[in-house]
Formats: sequence, structure tokens, C-alpha cells
Amino acid sequence: ASIASMDMGLLLRDHVFVDFFNTFLNLPVFGQTPIYISAMGRWYLWPELQSHLDPSPAALLAWLEKHRLPHFCKSNLCLHLILCQKLLGFIRSGEAAELLNWQSADQWLLERCISGSHGMQHFRAFIQGTAGEELIDFWIITERLLGLDESDGSQRDLFLSLVHRLRATHLREGSCVITLCTTIAGSLLKAKHIQSISTTREILSKMQEQALFMIQSYWLPKFFMHCKMEMEEEESCQPLLQEYQERLSQASWQEPPGLSEPFPTMHIKRSQGVSGPYCSPKAKAEIWALVKEGRDTQELKMATFQVKPERQPGPAGSTEELCLDKDALGSIPQQSEHPANTTFGGNQGVTFPGRPQSCAEQDLENLCKEKIFSDLLPSASFAQLPSLKKPVKTLDFLPWALSAEACAGRPFRDFLQCQNRSMETHLLDLWHDLEEFLPVVLDSSRENSFFLRHLIGEKICKTYLEEDSIEKLPLETRTLMSLWNHLICGEFSPWIFRAQKEICKLLCCLYEEFLADDDRTFLQFMAPGSDVPMPKVPGRAAGRWEHFHLSQRMNQSLKLSQALHGTRSLEGISSKHWQLLAARDLQKGGSIQAEMKLLL
Repeated sequence: ASIASMDMGLLLRDHVFVDFFNTFLNLPVFGQTPIYISAMGRWYLWPELQSHLDPSPAALLAWLEKHRLPHFCKSNLCLHLILCQKLLGFIRSGEAAELLNWQSADQWLLERCISGSHGMQHFRAFIQGTAGEELIDFWIITERLLGLDESDGSQRDLFLSLVHRLRATHLREGSCVITLCTTIAGSLLKAKHIQSISTTREILSKMQEQALFMIQSYWLPKFFMHCKMEMEEEESCQPLLQEYQERLSQASWQEPPGLSEPFPTMHIKRSQGVSGPYCSPKAKAEIWALVKEGRDTQELKMATFQVKPERQPGPAGSTEELCLDKDALGSIPQQSEHPANTTFGGNQGVTFPGRPQSCAEQDLENLCKEKIFSDLLPSASFAQLPSLKKPVKTLDFLPWALSAEACAGRPFRDFLQCQNRSMETHLLDLWHDLEEFLPVVLDSSRENSFFLRHLIGEKICKTYLEEDSIEKLPLETRTLMSLWNHLICGEFSPWIFRAQKEICKLLCCLYEEFLADDDRTFLQFMAPGSDVPMPKVPGRAAGRWEHFHLSQRMNQSLKLSQALHGTRSLEGISSKHWQLLAARDLQKGGSIQAEMKLLL
């Protein structure tokens, strides 16, 4: 709420906010996807406006404040921004210097390591599989819950749903959160029913404060020591370490003045001559064509995942292994050390061992293959980029857009609700719930995987697949029944892909309307009177390298957002993390530009 109420110009003076906001703005669900380079005070628009227009920065800020910031404030990225700011506040405090004996140089280096969306992803990757991971998950869910207005009927349901989720995971006996907050949590655990909302909020708020202090005072110092040791082994980080040593050697080191420095005058980069009228769906199709054709020319990267029951009391169940492309679901479960019993990719598709395939299963093979979402290899050179030959339809990139929508505060859902499309909103909710279920059921190493997959599976069945609901959904009966048979038991099913594809077909035209509405709104702010047909101005078309750059930027934004949102498993820390840290400059594109800097 405090972020939503602030002036956009003031928000953009905070480099950490700019980094998270740029990551949000470049999610491929939106039509216009700008990026702000704060060191220059420059906005780059995509798609660009026609060159004869002179867009006003004030108009752009007004549009952002009304049509982007509210969605950002509902996103998981915003919750991680708040957590990042609290961690940075602790790092800079006298309390941290006294408690942990940190020098100003230590504070400077840790800030560099943890700032921005990539810094938070790095921190979360470090604590993955530890008690720290559970504490951060608890803090994030509780922060979202406490930000809801329970007096609003529509928000009250979400509030109670989050309370039930906490009870099933972080508030169960034996969890790290309960162990840490035993005294505070006692009354919450003993209650047979949910207490009054005010009491619940008060208890959760106190538990959240205690979890945050443990993250700050225990896990941050461990992360700092880890960073220093690993950076010493990485050649690209030597300039950073050299500056760190210089700061250490100068006890009276004075930080350069921050907000007192004059900021560059904000401006929008003028286009170099854009041909044709402004149209984000066309621009998006060109980007997707590059990604799609680039993927088709490469061998599919394969990763083998072992799908097995979460560790639980009782005899261990049998394991079933599936082989899925690591980017197929926006989720990257840990790679198994054992060969898979099944194959996925090429002409083989997905096979289920021990029984012949029916026609339905053969159809599901094709759906699984279509679900593959490989990245363009970062090592792809300009000469290897494919030409844009085949036209791309909205349906081709709709799953890409919907995956991003979950991380973007659900703007498409808000559009459907404004259009009084209750059935389509219901279908979109089902698509997202299935997407949330997939990484949980496919990666048993996740914290609380066993509890979550049953909780989400039962929620989907109760909300969408019971008899009184199933008749209203315009999906194939066979698809819905197959979903019920597997999800009620918390099991993975390839019928999830079938259901999602059927939903995409039903939502495709409405998504095109959403993009058109986004374009109209943008032009009303940036080019008043643009509803009158614009003259076609001769100019250059975007080249292949520009399209490649944009595709990488949007894909990096999606990967970072999914990792923080939980629909993509966090990658293990590798040499690339340290290279990205060395390349990352929050004032020059930050997290979503760092990977492109390495490529260049």
C-alpha cells in the first residue's frame, strides 16, 4: 500500500525499486514493455512509437502509475522488493555493524550481492533446502496475507485460503517456523477453528517479525561469507573484491552521496523511424517467431527428473521417473542421477512403461512436446539467428504470456472481470492453479512438497471439478474426469497439459482484446488523438539482433519472476551467478540486462 501511494518519480529514484520494476515491466504478458536506465534517465519503449510523435515523460509516468504500478503491487516481485528493502535496511544499520562486527566495506559488498531481483534469487538459491528457505516462504506468504483487506468479501476468501495454506505447511507441528516461534504460535495451533481475523493477524505479524530477524541475523551473515569465498575463485569478480579491499583498508571511507546527487533529466528515447501504426500484438508475434524458430533449430536440452513421494512416515513408495525438458513447465526440478525409464523429446515423446499407448495417450505425447519451452542458447551468435519466415498466431505464444501473467499481478484476469467474463475468469484461474500444481508435484525436494501437492490438488478438485462445477466448464468431459482421478490423489497427470491447451483456445481471442485494450490505453496517454489513423511513416523495421535482444530480456524477466514466484525451481549456484553479479549494474539495466552483457 505504501508503494502504491508513492509518486512514481520518487519511486524511480530508488535503484533497487527500478530493478524489480524493470523485471516486472518486461514480463511478456503485457503489450508495451518498457525499460528504464536510471544512470541515463532514459526510457526505452517497446514497441516504439512512431518517430513523428514526441512522447512526454510525464505522460509515461502517469500511465505507469495508473496501469502498471497497481499490478506490480499485487505481484510476488513486489513482496520480494519489500523483503529486499528490509534486508538492506538491516545491513546498513548500526545494529548490524555492532551485532556482526561489519565494517562499511562489508555492508557495501553484501548490498552488491543481494540487491535487485537477481540478488534475491541468488540469496534464495543459497538457502534452498535449509530452514532459511522455510522462513522466507513463511515471511512472503504472511506479508501477502497481512496486506489483504479482510473486510472486502472478495479478499476475505483469499485471506482464509492463505491461512489454511500456512496451517498445512509452515504452521504444522515440527516445522521450522513453529520451532522458532513456539511461544507465539501456541495459541494459533491449539485453536480448532480459525480465530477472529484480528487475533490471527496479530499472531502472524509477531511470528513474521521473529522469522525476519532470524533471516537477517543468521542467514545473511552466512550468505555473506559464502559470497566472499566464492568470489575469490571467480576471475570476473576480482574488480569487485579489489574495491572491497580498498574500502577495508580505509577506515574513514566515505560513501559517495546518494540521493543528493542530481539525477539526469528523464527522457524517452526517440524512435529511429518506425514503419506502420503502433501494434503490440504484431511486435510480440515477431519476438515469439524468433524464439520459436530458434528453438526449432536447436537440439532440445533434456533433463531427467525423478518424481517420487515426499519424505513422510511409513514405508517408502515406489518411484516413477519422467523425463521432461527443464523449461517445459516454468519449473526446473533437480536433475536425477539415474537414467529415466521414459523418454521425452525428438519423435519419441512421452511413453509410459509397461503398457501400450492409446490414441488419447498419443495425443498427450504431442501436447507435452508442444509444452516444451526451451530458451535460446545464450551462446547463440548473431549469425546463427533464424530468419523470421513463418507467421505466428496469438495461440502460439499464449502459454508464454499466461505463465508471465501469474507473476505480474494478474492483469489479464482483471481485464476479464471488467468485461464481466465470469466463465473465462474461472477458466483462467484453473489454468493458473494447474500451473502452480505442476512444479510442486514434479519436484519432491521442494519444501512441504507432499503437503502442498495434496492441498492444491484437493483445492482444484473442489473448486472446478465437483459435479455442480464440472458441468459448467466448456472443456472435454474426458479431460475433466481424468484430471479429477489424478489430482484428488495429489498425482501428476499429462492431462494437465490437455486441459491447459483447451483453456488457451477458449481464451485466445480475449487475450487479443486485452492487448488491444492495453494499446489503446497507452496511446491515450502517450499520443492523444491517436485513435485517428496515423500516417505510415517510412522507416526501419526492427532487425534480427534487436528482436533477439528483446527476446532475451523478456525471457530473463520471466525466469527471474518465476523463480521468485515459485513456479520455477531455483537453479543451483554456479559460476554463472558470480559472472552475473560482476556484470550487474542496477543503474544500467540491472538484473534483466546482466545476461545480455555477458553475451556481448
